[in-house]
Amino acid sequence: MKRLPPLLKTVTLTLLLGGSPLFSPAVVAQSGGSATLLYTVKAGDTLYRIATERGLKPEDLLRINGLATPTLSVGQTLKLPSGTSGSAPAASSAAAPAPTPPAATQKPSPAPKPVQSASPAPDAPASSAFGSNVIAGVTVRAPARLKMGDGFVLRLSGEKAGEAVVSFPSEVGEDVRKPAEPLTPIGAAGEFQVLGRVVLGKTTPLVYTVKVGTDVLRGSIPVSGLDQPIQHLTLAKSLTDRLTAPSRPLEEKVVEAAYALRTPQAWSRPFAAPLTTKSVSSSFGQPRTYLAGGPVLYHYGMDFPAPVGTSVRAVNDGRVVIAATYPVRGGLVAIDHGAGLVSLYFHQSKLLVKVGQRVTRGQIVGQVGTTGLSAGPHLHLEMRVRGEATLPTEYFNRLWP
Repeated sequence: MKRLPPLLKTVTLTLLLGGSPLFSPAVVAQSGGSATLLYTVKAGDTLYRIATERGLKPEDLLRINGLATPTLSVGQTLKLPSGTSGSAPAASSAAAPAPTPPAATQKPSPAPKPVQSASPAPDAPASSAFGSNVIAGVTVRAPARLKMGDGFVLRLSGEKAGEAVVSFPSEVGEDVRKPAEPLTPIGAAGEFQVLGRVVLGKTTPLVYTVKVGTDVLRGSIPVSGLDQPIQHLTLAKSLTDRLTAPSRPLEEKVVEAAYALRTPQAWSRPFAAPLTTKSVSSSFGQPRTYLAGGPVLYHYGMDFPAPVGTSVRAVNDGRVVIAATYPVRGGLVAIDHGAGLVSLYFHQSKLLVKVGQRVTRGQIVGQVGTTGLSAGPHLHLEMRVRGEATLPTEYFNRLWP
């Protein structure tokens, strides 16, 4: 971080947003008539949140503070530019105001359209409840509440709904693939959807933006945790050795390539369960360790116990993009359903499809086994939205989660 000029004046500020302090205390450094506000990072802060709450762009904070990445640490001090206000909520500004040119060169410009804010009803009973807002004639409906690991849908309706661009800027600084990726809604006849996901480990509000022409709507959805205890697995060395097998890098490379696919939506019917059994041996999102003293990782899918040889069926229409055996996932089939959604079926004893093959909902793709990092016969199912894990059972018997 660059050194600041000598402090000529120190003040204490407490700016409020919705009744909660944003800076408390803060220090202003003045030199030659300019001022720089210092802010100390606290638990739960992200670069995006700090920037947008003050009418700034995240990239401006990176540049001003000489930061190479958006990752912050508690206690870190950030410089904020002169004139920053903490009284405007994140939903009120899309970007930092441009610097004013000298009077001799200043040219009049049209006033920018204000960013509209969307807030779900605070008394909505469940995450499936929707609140709606309108922008440029497009009605946007979003869940009122979400949990980490949820898959969800933003619904857009109206004549220009297909022209909208949707993104989730709160992902900036989070451990996600392609944070804040611009997304094109899918649909027809004035009814469109964008599939979203809440990353495991995230409990800060999820922020979305919908842009239609020059109009921008920004909304915020509260996120709650799963509150599951850490599970410490005790596995035989013959199993844990598979975590460091020579072919592990190839396994990850192949899977990441599947997560990066952005193909048209392939399904038109509700999703179905891959097995007839409803029993679950390991729940989704369970924090666990695989090695004594090892890192805590999340369980990114759900485990359905079943006898070896039980038929595994595709949850919906799509194209097979992986059909091979790997050290950890064992006999693996992955199906690209389009719209950034990929289903994965682990630990199979026999694979009955090939890469490139088109499959339909309910088609048999393999058989249950106990291959890979598995201590008993079961199917591990994952539903990945743009590479991030979502709760599999959320999809069953539903057209969208």
